[in-house]
Amino acid sequence: MSAAAPLRIAIAGTSGRMGRMLIEAVLDAPDCTLAGALDVATSPLLGQDAGAFLGRTAGVAIVADLEAALAGSQVLIDFTRPEGTLHHLQACAARGVALVIGTTGFSAEQKASIGGFAQRIPVFMSPNMSVGVNVVMRLIEQAAKAFSHGYDIEIIEAHHRNKIDAPSGTALKMGEVVADALGRNLADNAVFGREGVTGARDPSTIGFATVRGGDIIGDHTVLFAGIGERIEITHRSSSRATYAQGSLRAARFLAHSGPGLYDMNDVLGLN
Repeated sequence: MSAAAPLRIAIAGTSGRMGRMLIEAVLDAPDCTLAGALDVATSPLLGQDAGAFLGRTAGVAIVADLEAALAGSQVLIDFTRPEGTLHHLQACAARGVALVIGTTGFSAEQKASIGGFAQRIPVFMSPNMSVGVNVVMRLIEQAAKAFSHGYDIEIIEAHHRNKIDAPSGTALKMGEVVADALGRNLADNAVFGREGVTGARDPSTIGFATVRGGDIIGDHTVLFAGIGERIEITHRSSSRATYAQGSLRAARFLAHSGPGLYDMNDVLGLN
């Protein structure tokens, strides 16, 4: 029996930190092959081999032509910006290419648009590709149910100085998980900043605190503060490699899935 053909993956945003990490992960994966490398038209890397930064030859040139990047690809992995991702999604839907979305910062309207395209092609979307983070999501869901009375809930996140959205998509997802477990609407209960004389804490609120500095990859803590005790559930990322590996796991899942909007719970079989 012949071996299965490698999964043909295109990467968007190849000059970024995640883009480079994804290229390295694809080149190192025996069951995957790099089929496209996409970057912005102003990138000085256009025309270069996508593996040059590693001192390797990928045999794929970095291009700004979306159609060229998608030609021959089965899955596109995208960690760019919301507007760029939506543009890429439209092209993927036209070509029948599955899309793994690691981009964060989407508006409610943009998320609805993604859901519409997911009726045509397989789309994976997660604010955090880490397997560990997604297991933590299940832990905080159970904790929120157990600590539903008498405990104040705060979510603290820290990222590098160049992150452009706050709170992080992962922190917001944690807030949604907690709110759903408590039967609340996060939009009605979230507190994103405190300053001045704020008065006593409303026990129904879910607080968010954001730290930006240095090269912090990503730290997230959900704090359940009661009388006489505190419970903290924390995940810390020490390398973006975990996001790259999670993305490949999602790409493999989409390669064998029909149209639909999937998340890491689907990939990990946690639903």
